[in-house]
Amino acid sequence: MSKLERVPKSALAGGVAAALASLAAGAACADTAVEVGPLEVTATRVPEPADRVPVYMSILNGDDLRARHVADLRGALATVAGAEAPPGGDAGPASAVPSFWGLHEFDAFLLVVDGVPLGGAFNPAIPDLDLTDVERIEVLKGAAPVLYGATAFVGVIQVIHYPAGQAANHIEAGYGTDSSWRADASMALPDFAGFRQSLAIEGKREGFSDPRERLSDGRVLYRAAGDLAGGTLRLDFDFSAVRTVPPSAVPRVGTALTALTPLDANYNPVDAHIDEDRTHGVLAYSHPTPLGQWDTTLSLASSHIADVRGFLRSDLVNADSQNQRRKIDDDYADSHISSELGRGVNLTWGADLLYGRGTQASRNGGYLPALDGSTPLPATTDLHVDEINGVYDQRVFVGEYAQLDWKLDSRWDFNGGLRLNETHEHKRSTHIDGFDPANNSYADRTRNVTRLSGMAGLSYRAWNSGTDEAILYADYRNTFKPAALDFGPDNTPNILQPESAQSYEAGIKGRLADGRLDYEAGFFLLDFTNLVVVTTDAAGDQIFQNAGGERLKGVEAEAHWRLAPNLTLSAAGAWHDARFTHYVAAEGGANIDVSGNQLTLSPHWLGSLGLVYAPPSGLFGSATVTYVGRRWLDLANTAPAGAYATVDAGLGYRWRRYSLAVNATNLGDQRPPVTASEFGDQSFYLLPARKVFVDLTANF
Repeated sequence: MSKLERVPKSALAGGVAAALASLAAGAACADTAVEVGPLEVTATRVPEPADRVPVYMSILNGDDLRARHVADLRGALATVAGAEAPPGGDAGPASAVPSFWGLHEFDAFLLVVDGVPLGGAFNPAIPDLDLTDVERIEVLKGAAPVLYGATAFVGVIQVIHYPAGQAANHIEAGYGTDSSWRADASMALPDFAGFRQSLAIEGKREGFSDPRERLSDGRVLYRAAGDLAGGTLRLDFDFSAVRTVPPSAVPRVGTALTALTPLDANYNPVDAHIDEDRTHGVLAYSHPTPLGQWDTTLSLASSHIADVRGFLRSDLVNADSQNQRRKIDDDYADSHISSELGRGVNLTWGADLLYGRGTQASRNGGYLPALDGSTPLPATTDLHVDEINGVYDQRVFVGEYAQLDWKLDSRWDFNGGLRLNETHEHKRSTHIDGFDPANNSYADRTRNVTRLSGMAGLSYRAWNSGTDEAILYADYRNTFKPAALDFGPDNTPNILQPESAQSYEAGIKGRLADGRLDYEAGFFLLDFTNLVVVTTDAAGDQIFQNAGGERLKGVEAEAHWRLAPNLTLSAAGAWHDARFTHYVAAEGGANIDVSGNQLTLSPHWLGSLGLVYAPPSGLFGSATVTYVGRRWLDLANTAPAGAYATVDAGLGYRWRRYSLAVNATNLGDQRPPVTASEFGDQSFYLLPARKVFVDLTANF
């Protein structure tokens, strides 16, 4: 059934009315502020000073990331207020599970790379993310309900690489603990037939404190751009090959993780691995027209994944195995025009399409691993096939959108937009019982949803003196997206209700100390409906449900102070309160009313402090301390996980273009539970152990 749900008119109309009412007041403030600071494109698609956009946004400079030797999302987001991105999770050691606003869900945020949603029709494709040759990373808090086909609820991460013809021109090689090595290079290539070119390549092998766990990958990104017929044609091609052996998630027994399994014990079958090959191409064209700048993008991606592993049950006796093959096609098309209408008004309008097709076949079995390792672990090919579960899922998300940016004067800026979402999902599921053919089943489901989403925001430069300023902002956002598909081993024939949310945000941002200190602080309130959560039935099998309602609220603040030309201090802190407002969960075959309880793995307090010293020659270094507060491991809030702090640090010496450094992550070797498994029975992945690398770098 299709249904039309409209964004509350009062909220959008209120934002427009506030902007119109401010014309007279804004006109009286004729002084012109100095526009400094970085530009963003995530919230507006067209370059816009980040301080004018009425949302909480952090921009991470690529040079700063390289100075800290950041290699993953956890390191990149370490200085962003209220953000976490612990590595690993069900997608393996090449992945991560970012969380914003207190919601620790793999699919609750949107991952965008160079303007294209990465894995947008299904789930963020973090294992395929390449941080080599990054120019900057833009982190937008909250939803992006207008401009992208796959929206987010709590955050958007956009990774922006150097454009064709430009590069970090950087080569790095390192060797680390657990027989790890890594190497990457990025370079601008000579022009060819009038086309600018650049190339980035990366490869690594990473070992872990678990001797069986490992990660190997190879990636290449080629970018080309040139003039064509009065416009600019852009071609991107990237390929990634990821080979991993996952760790074992640790079961929770009662109110704590079990102590009966040794640290870093791995109970996966002997043939366990998660291997993926992904090919991705982007063709884009930009051309001026009488209506404005016209931009069109076509992105095609295809992934082949082999996923073989096992999950120890909470009885610590039985384990479930899967031998799974997946093929995922993820395509994206967008065409829009940015029209300058005069009097400070810019209108971005267009349409986009997300197409996803995923097929999966999972052959599942069971085995009895010995906790002390006295019994050899089996291969999944030697086990009885208890069931074969198959999924075919096709998703088509179409949207027509318009977003207005109205600079009423040098102080006031209104941003508002609407999007008409037309979503179609068709899912076929098969279940073949390996014991009793009478239990075989087939399901064919379709869900269509048509509805509006939108946002309205207003910023006001309350004070400015030279490059210093204070800007107040507020926004309202209303959004939804179809429920995520996890491609797990279990038979999940139903298409869940789409998730929806509306949020309110207000804050202040600006600069002090002649522009050397930038700051931002904000308050948010988000009401969630139909959040997809994972529970278990009486047999311990995973069940995916729509939770009734949740409310996320909190305060976040961060600042970055350039103490000297080569010395930067960063500080961030957040208080979150993420709770179920009404939800009766089916857990272990019983119904539990968790209304008023905190969401799992959602701490009240988070904080970080970072220092980077990066002179052009001589000694250099960095240190980042992060703090994560106490959390709950279960819906009933009976199993606490204590607070913890981690330290990442590096120290080195630079000789003009060359440098040698020692870099370490998790120096204190903290091993808390950081991510829940959606496939293992009440199981959790631990933070990876301490890692130390010696890195040699050359810039040219």
